[in-house]
Amino acid sequence: MLLVAAVVLCLLGPLSTTSRADEGDEGLNFGTGVKCRPGRCGVGARSKARASRPVRPGKPMSRRAALPSGRGPAGPPTAKSTGWDFDLGDGMGILPRFDAETPKPRKNSQAPKPDPEALAQQAVRELVLPEPVIRTSPDEDWVQVVHVPTWMWVEKGGWKKVTTTASVPGVTVTAVARPRQAVWSTGDGASVVCRGPGTPYSSRFRAEASSPDCGHIYQRASPPGGAYRVSVRVVWDVEWRGGGRSGVVPGLTTRASRRLVVDEVQAVVTR
Repeated sequence: MLLVAAVVLCLLGPLSTTSRADEGDEGLNFGTGVKCRPGRCGVGARSKARASRPVRPGKPMSRRAALPSGRGPAGPPTAKSTGWDFDLGDGMGILPRFDAETPKPRKNSQAPKPDPEALAQQAVRELVLPEPVIRTSPDEDWVQVVHVPTWMWVEKGGWKKVTTTASVPGVTVTAVARPRQAVWSTGDGASVVCRGPGTPYSSRFRAEASSPDCGHIYQRASPPGGAYRVSVRVVWDVEWRGGGRSGVVPGLTTRASRRLVVDEVQAVVTR
């Protein structure tokens, strides 16, 4: 608005009075930064660190600040900033325009949630399953007898529940392993599947009795000077839960084996 008013004043011609802010200068200023002379007007601009004197078009600005007459500069010139980069006076000014787009702040990327199934696999790998220990009756350190029932079982320490836990921030998975069955290889070509660890022999059973759940009767002796290789394979199932999910990992196994001598006993008839 002030710029338009100044242009109108230039078209009407010079006025007979001047503003105090422009005493001693040619043309009119009115403290607006607009300078008028007969027939033309110019717009001056001041930076924040420039003195209040307007700049004539085409004339470089002096690096010296205006000082009262009779005084020399006491040091580097100073000027109070008005907050405008181009001051038009009377609290008005022009700010520079920056069209560069302000970069938008990046959103904090959230770490992906851990997969409970992958964590369950880690827990399964960390399971420590006990090795089975083979027991028989007659005692495994003694000779088994052809046509006499052999009892077979796994010690209790090798047939028990095993639990482990795997955790990461926010998710915990617990895996529980349980033995499901014992698969025996008797060394003479036979195979016996027992649904439990087997029953240890005790005196409450008859000597000729067969095992109620896990046993074998050899039909021939082991090779002379040799023995049968008896082995057992315990099959485990693993159940896991955590992170709102669950699952089963079947088929884990533990194994053990040993030598077993089998012999024939000849009956002697006496009169």
